[in-house]
Amino acid sequence: MHVFDIIALFIFLAGLFIFVNTYFLKLPSSIGLMIMAIVLSVIILIVGLIFPSLQIGAVELEEYDYAEVLYHVVLSFMLFSGALNIDFKKLSKQRTPVLILATTGVLISTFVIGTLVFYMLEFVGIELHYLYCLVFGALISPTDPIAVTKTIRRFNLDKELEIKIAGESLFNDGMAVVLALTLLDIAHAGEDHALSVFETVYIIGADIGGGIFIGLFLGYLGYRLLKYVDNDAVEVEILITLAIVMAGSFLADFIHVSSKQAAVVMGLVIGNEGRGEHVTSAAGDYVFKFWNLMEESLAAMLFVLIGLEMLVIPRRLDYFSAGFFAVNIVLLGRWISVYIPIKLMSVKRSFSPSTIPVLTWGALRGGLPIALSLSLSDFHGKDIIVTMTYIVVACSVLYQGLTVPLLMKMNFTEKKERKVHGH
Repeated sequence: MHVFDIIALFIFLAGLFIFVNTYFLKLPSSIGLMIMAIVLSVIILIVGLIFPSLQIGAVELEEYDYAEVLYHVVLSFMLFSGALNIDFKKLSKQRTPVLILATTGVLISTFVIGTLVFYMLEFVGIELHYLYCLVFGALISPTDPIAVTKTIRRFNLDKELEIKIAGESLFNDGMAVVLALTLLDIAHAGEDHALSVFETVYIIGADIGGGIFIGLFLGYLGYRLLKYVDNDAVEVEILITLAIVMAGSFLADFIHVSSKQAAVVMGLVIGNEGRGEHVTSAAGDYVFKFWNLMEESLAAMLFVLIGLEMLVIPRRLDYFSAGFFAVNIVLLGRWISVYIPIKLMSVKRSFSPSTIPVLTWGALRGGLPIALSLSLSDFHGKDIIVTMTYIVVACSVLYQGLTVPLLMKMNFTEKKERKVHGH
């Protein structure tokens, strides 16, 4: 199967899934796409068992190394699009709690999930180095802001709570991806020799610091070009944003720093400078709409990809049992990563009583952890990480996604009752 045939297959199935979900299932996009991806996996596996000759397609899919495409294109595009939507002005008074939740929360979540997964895997008899367990903890930490905010807006929740949830989801993507890839670099470097503290700090500093520098430089360059280009030339403005993302990825990889951090910073610079009065609404409107469409399309294709990926990963009972254990560990890690910062911040700030449960249960996982797990370079244990990621994301989208409205409704009802009793 040719590479373009595979890409065409992904695009066709993604478009078909979106059509079926929009006009027939009418579910939130992430839930509908995940259901159809699971159904697709099951159908293909059953057909493969009945007609073994059709399993050739799975072998051809496995031979195609799409990890490079995911790493260099999909991840950078998704992170840039997510950062582009972060408006610092809208965060206003919630800026501090959002930044603390998105940074400290990700660090706590990574450590808690990675440590518990390490001991859980030992319990079920699977060997995985502790650093790779931390990589899993980091890559599974980002939440899907699109799925969560679409659900929140259907209910009259506290506006400050809505800003916290949406802002934290948008910020934690970049933080979690950079942390996961940095931990992976440390793990690979540690395979050759034991790393000193200086070498570890150097890897972290070079990855993050270099990525920030490239992101600031290209982000400002992109902003100046957008300001210079005639606002009627919408296609030129979109091509400028595409060019700087691709250039940032190439330049960062060339000098061995974090291209994902660069994509996040570029998105933040253009997203906030581009909303200023000195850039007209044409640039903001069409550029932002294009990147929102890009993010939705890539997420749809990722759900198709993870459905097809189930054809080539080992179907081992211990791997799947570890995945279902990981579902509960990830939920616990999320609760701890929300509980600790909020309790510490509660000394000087007031939080809605529903903040912790909504932030915990409303933290749906989306396409980003899938893309990141599949784009990891090969190492002993990658299959178990991909399997656990698939199961955690599937359970998060289906179980949490279908029950989040109930949690929102409970909080909405309680809020109304408090108002009635107050009067």
